[in-house]
Amino acid sequence: MRKFNIRKVLDGLSAVSAVASASSAAQQQQAGNRETEIQETLQSEHFQLCKTVRHGFPYQPSALAFDPVQKILAIGTQSGALRLFGRPGVECYCQHDSGAAVIQLQFLINEGALVSALADDTLHLWNLRQKRPAILHSLKFNRERITFCHLPFQSKWLYVGTERGNIHIVNVESFTLSGYVIMWNKAIELSSKSHPGPVVHISDNPMDEGKLLIGFESGTVVLWDLKSKKADYRYTHDEAIHSVAWHHEGKQFICSHSDGTLTIWNVKSPTKPFQTITPHGKQLKDGKKPEPCKPILKVEYKTTRAGEPFIILSGGLSYDTVGRRPCLTVMHGKSTAVLEMDYSIVDFLTLCETPYPNDFQEPYAVVVLLEKDLVLIDLAQNGYPIFENPYPLTIHESPVTCCEYFADCPVDLIPALYSVGARQKRQGYSKKEWPISGGNWGLITQSYPEIIITGHADGSIKFWDASAITLQVLYKLKTAKVFEKSRNKDDRPNTDIVDEDPYAIQIISWCPESRMLCIAGVSAHVIIYRFSKQEVTTEVIPMLEVRLLYEINDIETPDGEQVPPSSTPGTGSNPQSIVPQSHPSTSSSSSDGLRDNVPCLKVKNSPLKQSPGYQTELVIQLVWVSGEPPQQITSLAVNSAYGLVVFGNCNGIAMVDYLQKTVLLNLGTIELYGSNDPYRREPRSPRKTRQPSGAGLCDINEGTVVPEDRCKSPTSAKMSRKLSLPTELKPDLDVKDNSFSRSRSSSVTSIDKESREAISALHFCETFTRKADTSPSPCLWVGTTLGTVLVIVLNLPPGGEQRLLQPVIVSPSGTILRLKGAILRMAFLDTTGSLVPPAHEPWREHNVPEDKDEKEKAKKRRPVSVSPSSSQEISENQYAVICSEKQAKVISLPSQNCTYKQNITETSFVLRGDIVSLSNSICLACFCANGHIMTFSLPSLRPLLDVYYLPLTNMRIARTFCFTNNGQALYLVSPTEIQRLTYSQETCENLQEMLGELFTPVETPEAPNRGFFKGLFGGGAQSLDREELFGESASGKASRSLAQHIPGPGGIEGVKGAASGVVGELARARLALDERGQKLGELEEKTAAMLYSADSFSKHAHEMMLKYKDKKWYQF
Repeated sequence: MRKFNIRKVLDGLSAVSAVASASSAAQQQQAGNRETEIQETLQSEHFQLCKTVRHGFPYQPSALAFDPVQKILAIGTQSGALRLFGRPGVECYCQHDSGAAVIQLQFLINEGALVSALADDTLHLWNLRQKRPAILHSLKFNRERITFCHLPFQSKWLYVGTERGNIHIVNVESFTLSGYVIMWNKAIELSSKSHPGPVVHISDNPMDEGKLLIGFESGTVVLWDLKSKKADYRYTHDEAIHSVAWHHEGKQFICSHSDGTLTIWNVKSPTKPFQTITPHGKQLKDGKKPEPCKPILKVEYKTTRAGEPFIILSGGLSYDTVGRRPCLTVMHGKSTAVLEMDYSIVDFLTLCETPYPNDFQEPYAVVVLLEKDLVLIDLAQNGYPIFENPYPLTIHESPVTCCEYFADCPVDLIPALYSVGARQKRQGYSKKEWPISGGNWGLITQSYPEIIITGHADGSIKFWDASAITLQVLYKLKTAKVFEKSRNKDDRPNTDIVDEDPYAIQIISWCPESRMLCIAGVSAHVIIYRFSKQEVTTEVIPMLEVRLLYEINDIETPDGEQVPPSSTPGTGSNPQSIVPQSHPSTSSSSSDGLRDNVPCLKVKNSPLKQSPGYQTELVIQLVWVSGEPPQQITSLAVNSAYGLVVFGNCNGIAMVDYLQKTVLLNLGTIELYGSNDPYRREPRSPRKTRQPSGAGLCDINEGTVVPEDRCKSPTSAKMSRKLSLPTELKPDLDVKDNSFSRSRSSSVTSIDKESREAISALHFCETFTRKADTSPSPCLWVGTTLGTVLVIVLNLPPGGEQRLLQPVIVSPSGTILRLKGAILRMAFLDTTGSLVPPAHEPWREHNVPEDKDEKEKAKKRRPVSVSPSSSQEISENQYAVICSEKQAKVISLPSQNCTYKQNITETSFVLRGDIVSLSNSICLACFCANGHIMTFSLPSLRPLLDVYYLPLTNMRIARTFCFTNNGQALYLVSPTEIQRLTYSQETCENLQEMLGELFTPVETPEAPNRGFFKGLFGGGAQSLDREELFGESASGKASRSLAQHIPGPGGIEGVKGAASGVVGELARARLALDERGQKLGELEEKTAAMLYSADSFSKHAHEMMLKYKDKKWYQF
């Protein structure tokens, strides 16, 4: 066996794996030379784990910033995450290590840098000039708490306001404090006896950088002269201040207050406000003050050349508007528009044409950051329509309850889903282009289609195009449409098993090739969908009711028995003829008054119009049994080639022929074993012998031929153990191991129900069902929570019309295999070690009548299945790969010898296991509850990767984690975000190229023209030499104990990036020497080459100039 490569284990290989690999080696030796050796190409070098991208709305947002030149939006969150958005498809996620909440963000406009202020009183400078932004510097304040920051445009000095009311000044180049401090007691009137409160606002006068406006929470505003170090004016108001904004001419500013008022002040009249407005206050007739309103949390004051200024504010509604949604108010001239939002407003920003504060602002849009959404409002159009959001921020529109990931799908799938999804788009959006348009896309190095399917709490299912690390919604399906909506609580006596979200999706089973979709919902319902491009109206929704029992009680209870096919299969005739015959009238209670034979949801009985896309083929519901609600479904599988769907729960298993709309199999889990049951199970009550509803199981030993007719199930639950399997396949189960898996697999709480054996895995395939088989045949492999694998043989009628007329015969094979822990996943390999996919039918349009030629073809059409040829050696034709919560086994078929075995974990359990393809080979990928991600080669189960990735902090991760082909995986990292990762070395290497660039070189717009007279008479903007004021020579050094500088991990390359631009002339000179010898990435090399060619061009131009300097024009 190869030596395990420790380097690939990154965070430390667990001791368990070492033991496991040793046992695997021993197992292989045991197997000896019986098996033909399959050449395995995957090595540990092919694996590396890294996060790729994060999609969705930033969870619990707390801060917002926009660069008006680069056109990049930044959002900070309460968990210290930073999300950056450029043009659609350009997104980036970063994380502050401390995990502290982001309280404010400030772009260094057009510099490719961003300052973040955190709740733990740290400031960080991010370099955005690299594909994965990094922190260049950090500054930790020790004695004061940061409350507000302000960075003037084209300045390198950041003003930092604190809770104590002081203002410190930080040099953003070196990230050091200036000795210049504005102390609160100097700023306010000396006669004032009380502390003014924390600093809530800082901004410089747009027309005079030497004047700083400071807002204190208590209601005091001070205009501070930076040069003379004293207050010019002090403005006092009774109400607390939430925000302040300047008019661009610097003669007026506006404040928003806690009583729902706005005060407008003339700079030179500090005694009283020029105007007081209560936007939402009721004006009283007697000239009295309007009634107080809720606080106005933020106000912005934006001017236009052609018309009235805009005053935009959040909050301020009157207190009597109970239950009213949060609002953004836009006041423009005499008109006031109140825009209702779906969630509370976290922050908003007005997007303006100019980055200069001393020019007409010309606002064109408002970005509103809500608690769970991002909204952009078009200010230039009447009615203020919103822009259509191109980012995938609606993942959480209804909470995600499950998800599946498919890489390398058929190429026609995404266009097909897109075309039916395009019809679902809402109307009434702004006609303009999305204004956040910065950055550039990365290179597309992956060419295969990827689809993510999310199931939601409201019963909706969304299909997403996830190709090449982007995400875009394709199509949305509402599964709840087939059910009657309950008007009120009295109306829904049956949905007792779930009070909220009765339609929530639990399991999705999808066949990408045939496009058949099957879902299982929380109310023990299963719906089968067929894809069609035609609109149809279904007169009656086809439905079946199935009665799944755990035990046989003394009362003879009717079961969902085999139903004769309805006269017109597939067209959905009267539903009563489709409902199992044993209960012709759906009664809501049995003879003893207990609820019986009722499903949890009521299927609509009116015609259902079905749009192009996924259309209901059949609804199956489990019913109440003698006062006990049906148990939630734990596993589900659909097969388009066989026309079958199968599902199971902690009571048993049911199989349905969805073409003939009949129940083929309906068995309690115990009945599946026949007499081979290895467990001692105590019956609850004396039992009567009865004919089982579906195919029962006979007392089968190896070698007995199963008769095709149905056989009686055993009368006693204490069944003898008759297993003539290889010794090592006999039960080696420690029942304690399974206590957790059982309780997780069933949603039941009582002790009796907890100990039930649930169906945990189902897999249709064409393989060898018994040891004596000479050729593969269609069958179903069933895995349970107690680690048992049972095989059921499927005898299918010929295709074409015969398939709809003759019954499918289902019979047990007697084959039983055993593993430790609940069975999670099964797959099959051929003799070369390639994956044998389940048989499937290619997709065709069902709603168009077929012509004769097509019918002939359909008769001859064989399901697509990759089966080994009969000329191969019969002895070892296939391998079954079975993964449980504890171990994996590879079993040779038909001999049923265990060829390879791997104990994946002793102390934890596997949450998700998938057999996936990677680099033209296949492997088993597992995610354990202890946070380890592991991969194993197939068929030999050699460990290839074991990385500690993330601990299982909540069940959301367990419920949504999934692996797919080509080294891709994902999970829901928060209720609103999907985290994608890769375990492929190749993808990790290509990731840098695939990521988009946030920073693009853009010319800064020209400063506004001051005009002749303003220049002559000293009007216009006054500039300030801040270096002279705040530099060390003028202001001295700051106190060392006040803040501590922490260099960031951004590195030389990062510093170089942030240092180019107006801010970094000095820093660039210091770095010029360090750059030589630094190894740059490929992109940096290109940039360097361009810089070099520009440099050489400038030298040549200079030489030319010198050469011709003294020549006259006529001498050239």
